[in-house]
Amino acid sequence: MSIVDPISQIFLRLERRNQPMHVGGLQLFSIPEHAPADYVHQLVDRARAQNAIQPPFDKRLKYRFGQPFWIEDHDFDMEYHVRHLALPEPGAIRDLLALVSMLHGGLLDRARPLWEVYVIEGVTDNRFAIYTKFHHSMMDGISAMRVLRRFLSIDPGTEHFRVPWQLPPRAQARPRPWSAGLAMLQSGYRQAAALPGTARSLYAAWYDARHDPDFTGPAEAPACILNRSVSGSRRFAAQGYSMTRIRRVAEAFGATVNDVVLALCSSALRRYLSDQDALPRAPLIAMLPVSLRDDDDDGAGNRVALIYANLATDVADPAERLAAIKRSVDYWKRRYKRMSAEQIMAMVAAMSAPAGLNLLSGLAPSHQSFNVVISNVPGPEDTLYFGDAEMLGMYPMSIVLDGQALNISLVSYRDTLEFGLMACRRAVPSVQNLLKYLDDALDELEQTADLPADS
Repeated sequence: MSIVDPISQIFLRLERRNQPMHVGGLQLFSIPEHAPADYVHQLVDRARAQNAIQPPFDKRLKYRFGQPFWIEDHDFDMEYHVRHLALPEPGAIRDLLALVSMLHGGLLDRARPLWEVYVIEGVTDNRFAIYTKFHHSMMDGISAMRVLRRFLSIDPGTEHFRVPWQLPPRAQARPRPWSAGLAMLQSGYRQAAALPGTARSLYAAWYDARHDPDFTGPAEAPACILNRSVSGSRRFAAQGYSMTRIRRVAEAFGATVNDVVLALCSSALRRYLSDQDALPRAPLIAMLPVSLRDDDDDGAGNRVALIYANLATDVADPAERLAAIKRSVDYWKRRYKRMSAEQIMAMVAAMSAPAGLNLLSGLAPSHQSFNVVISNVPGPEDTLYFGDAEMLGMYPMSIVLDGQALNISLVSYRDTLEFGLMACRRAVPSVQNLLKYLDDALDELEQTADLPADS
């Protein structure tokens, strides 16, 4: 039995019927040539047969005196966690997205381990899909993506068949009997040692908020229709964009890929809100989660920092908008570069405390610290396979909250940047229009930089 860490407890306390607190992913696969007619059925049976469940997939919640703990589930039901569905003919992508939108709006059962996998057959062009969701208290989006990456293989073949819940933990030295206590003492020491530096950084941020035009903090977001209360229904839209084109634009403007991604989102949101005569005069503020994990750390729990970025939606010129976004993000990069991970976590907690209290209590529903969450997770560059089925695309699915009705998540795969837009179906109508506006925004930046049109 182990206690749920404080950040993960927040995700548990935030969960209500209208705001499920799980992250997920949709992966699209091709069925191999000459596969039998019941190929997907056999795949599901083989997945369910992998029943040596590894942590954290074997853990469920137990409460003692109001405090949540993780305990091992001794009544694990594999058929409950691994489900087999089929689309009605002809199995269009829009039908697949409608199905996973509905599934993503459902709460996970807290009496069981907090994850589910759906294998969906009948997708047009001889394809099938896998939709997976993990509660955010179980793992953050970065670690979820790394777990999903590890069960896929660069080599096709049935002998490489693996499932996320049976991946062995990464090799680690055998713990000594006193190592847990020592680790706790070391963690406490690092947190205490971080306090003076955190206090200095908070003072510097307070000073910069008054004197540095590039400072963007968690109290500058304008009122916006994206920040309405949400229902329990979801709408998911997904599409891929050429990474080669995005890198070419970044090089032309002396920016990073992430800067260009934010500029694309800014342009799309600016046009979407203008269509509804709802574009605020002040620029929208995006909250960007940044992983503090090591490259080989895909463990459970949550370990992220936050950047507040000015999306410059009040700027009409696309080049000037990109420059303003870059300056805003660079401010936080410089600030965090001088801090330890413990100092960053403490500073984020202090700066985000008012927003977290507001989300938990609803005391000031009209006040928002940011307008939209934009999360960009690096993904695999090689073609991956689930057994002998080639993965054609992977699309992240995240969380929306009361007051935060749209979430934009991205992951790279091969030479494509895959966008996953999760929205409250009622609060953000016609969210699929944003996909077209993202495409138009990329065209606009290429034209501004006088780059050749994509062939």
